[in-house]
Amino acid sequence: MSDPLLPELLRLAQESARRAGELLRDGRPADLAVAATKSSPIDVVTEMDIAAEKLITDVISDHRPDDGFLGEEGASREGGTGIRWVIDPLDGTVNYLYGLPTWSVSIAAERDGERIVGVVAAPMRGETFHAVLGGGAWATGAWKGERRLAVRPAPPLDQALVSTGFNYVAEVKAHQAEVARRLIPLLRDIRRGGSAAVDLCDVAAGRLDGYYERGLNAWDVAAGDLIAREAGALTGGRPGERPSRDLTVAGTPGVFEPLQRLLEDFGAWHD
Repeated sequence: MSDPLLPELLRLAQESARRAGELLRDGRPADLAVAATKSSPIDVVTEMDIAAEKLITDVISDHRPDDGFLGEEGASREGGTGIRWVIDPLDGTVNYLYGLPTWSVSIAAERDGERIVGVVAAPMRGETFHAVLGGGAWATGAWKGERRLAVRPAPPLDQALVSTGFNYVAEVKAHQAEVARRLIPLLRDIRRGGSAAVDLCDVAAGRLDGYYERGLNAWDVAAGDLIAREAGALTGGRPGERPSRDLTVAGTPGVFEPLQRLLEDFGAWHD
């Protein structure tokens, strides 16, 4: 890394994600309760989401008090350094609430609007993924040391394994189900993991050929999008656009474009 700021930001993101992941894994109360709802009564916030975001912002602020924040659970600060941290303290909250293992802590750093560092920690899988712009994507896990990530060789679309997610608003979810119904016969299969950040990292790690979802926010994808791209994936939204709330698509070269075209034809971005 020729830019001396990048190692500092990466270490801080890794430390914050590790500590938040340990809090969430080890501090989960047996009687975990819903603290609030977001888009609908089934789109929940738990007390642990809030505690994890506070831990992350406190750790970062201790080292870089003038940086900005954008966090899912309300952390918002403009900052004066050009660096903004985009934080999802618990991606996969419903999985976490039910005791399912697919949840993560996602932390990205942007400089003047460009994502330059991303870290996704998945504590129940024992894995942490990270990337720095231009430096490739890497992961630690049950294996020894860091492993460089690379997407799978692209299969024909009818042999592609693709993941997706569903919105918590009933009308939107019904439309997403119809899109999935039309898409499934054209693919090997579809998976639904429950954490956008983990799905993007699984594309990076060669565990999925593609991923798409409607209704995601910046904090859902900021770190995972960078990790996927640094592993060789293509990412975007509707054709010619960046990932957005309308649509986020990621895939290996050879899967991304035909998947994106089908999603456009099926109106995946649309009510």
